[in-house]
Amino acid sequence: MKVEQFVMAYGVEQDRIRAFLPEGFISLRPVFRINAEIRQDIVETVYIEFNTAVESYGKRGWLNIAYWNSTHSAISYQRIKKSVNFFLPFLTITFTGVGIEGGCPAEKDNDGCFFLGETVELHPAEKIHANKQFCDCEFAWSFSENDAHGASIGKTLPAFATEPKKQYKKQVFSVENAAAIPCEQVLGSYIVSFER
Repeated sequence: MKVEQFVMAYGVEQDRIRAFLPEGFISLRPVFRINAEIRQDIVETVYIEFNTAVESYGKRGWLNIAYWNSTHSAISYQRIKKSVNFFLPFLTITFTGVGIEGGCPAEKDNDGCFFLGETVELHPAEKIHANKQFCDCEFAWSFSENDAHGASIGKTLPAFATEPKKQYKKQVFSVENAAAIPCEQVLGSYIVSFER
């Protein structure tokens, strides 16, 4: 299967993440990540995943908040010159390649992705050896008019853990509650193509 993967991360207040994480998960960094994939197999599909950096069960990785697949969800995309735009009823996101290649530091601290269900499953991190192309990114959630939105500023920024400062009321672990947490800054984004 040929995969074209688009990845972005944006910074948020870490105490807000702590307020909605399920029992047994510890927030590692004040960051949310959106992965989008265009998958070319027998048929073309689009897959989008939304997660946050956590530690649990002695492992460090990403906790999946939600995911969508075009075989079951209304997802579309459009290419315009160097940009690829993804559309869901509640999310728009645009990746625009800038022609500079590099790596992703967060991948060095990643055992995989946790998926919640009747039991917690850890899908091991995928090893991708292809070069990544940095890009600019804009996004906007639209479950409500005050949901997170933002745009990159032309460089990759780090996300460091912060000490607890404020205790928020516990929230349900849901994509709607995560999307309502304001974006402080888009931290970085890249595009990579590879065979899976």
